[in-house]
Amino acid sequence: DPGADASLCGMAATGASGTNAVRYGTMRPNVLNLRVVLPDGRLLHTAGPGRQPRKRAAGYDLTSLFVGSEGTLGFLTQATLRLHPVPEATAATVASFPSVGAAVACTVQVLQAAVPVARIGECLRPEVGLGAQVPVVELSAASSRSEFLDEVMADACGRFSGMGLPAAATLLLELHGSRRSLAEQQLQTEEMVRENGGSGLAWAEGLEERERLWSMRHNAWYAALALRPGCQGYSTDVCVPISRLPDVVVETKQDLQASGLTGPMVGHVGDGNFHCLLIFNSQDPEEAQRVHAFTQRLGRRALAAGGTCTGEHGVGLGKRILLQEELGQEGLDTLRSIKAALDPHNLMNPGKVL
Repeated sequence: DPGADASLCGMAATGASGTNAVRYGTMRPNVLNLRVVLPDGRLLHTAGPGRQPRKRAAGYDLTSLFVGSEGTLGFLTQATLRLHPVPEATAATVASFPSVGAAVACTVQVLQAAVPVARIGECLRPEVGLGAQVPVVELSAASSRSEFLDEVMADACGRFSGMGLPAAATLLLELHGSRRSLAEQQLQTEEMVRENGGSGLAWAEGLEERERLWSMRHNAWYAALALRPGCQGYSTDVCVPISRLPDVVVETKQDLQASGLTGPMVGHVGDGNFHCLLIFNSQDPEEAQRVHAFTQRLGRRALAAGGTCTGEHGVGLGKRILLQEELGQEGLDTLRSIKAALDPHNLMNPGKVL
């Protein structure tokens, strides 16, 4: 469930995901084979022509190498994907919280209580050591997805979509499963929301109402831009271990406020991934510098918490220094050796990532 204008090979190239990633996985585990045009014009099938096994142990994992390569190793021209069954029953709701810390703490509690989740964050699977379980999708097991919006983002999305959300930290949750298991998961989720000071739960099971709710979330980028008409948007993300997520989110919120930046926060926090949508005047060098300084601090805050400088947006140009800090010189040298072997003339996205 990515953005509306996403393409399959584009999603694979950036190692991206969407609101269902905690339950169904990011692009990486869902890509079984790729057809790639290499820099010298040769055609590569990363798992072999026509092959689509659910698992394999034959040689290096070339498919995973090209997922997230950001166009630096070849053109992705075809993707063979794993499919998941549509759940028997689905219910969605919105809950408001007194603070961003309370909203994220609720998400962490749901995961640590081993509630099988699907839409409760956006990028990677939760850490098994915390008790979260993400089994293979079955119609008999309920699951959920949940999106976090801080009070600025919730207010912007509510006004942009006309839904009138309260200006408060907000979770959008969706449960998937059989009708029997769904009812049980709803009760369990409602209890955890109340324990964390949440309110406003009202479940929507009809397709039209659920699509309207998630359409509001998918339009978050445009809602953020509407906060400062005529300004430019800059989106950045990080991903941290679930156990560190509340602290990192609260620290980031404080950093945003201290920096005087317009930066609503949104995230698929169930996998530790969240985004800051920074809206700034690109003609103001001082404000642009504050945006750059904030994004560097955010990336280093995630690294210090044992996380990554990007959960799904990629490295591109802006996070090359952070990539080196994350992987170390040996890791970066290894990436450069792979790049040099496949693209000795540096034809593919030169200057990006490495």
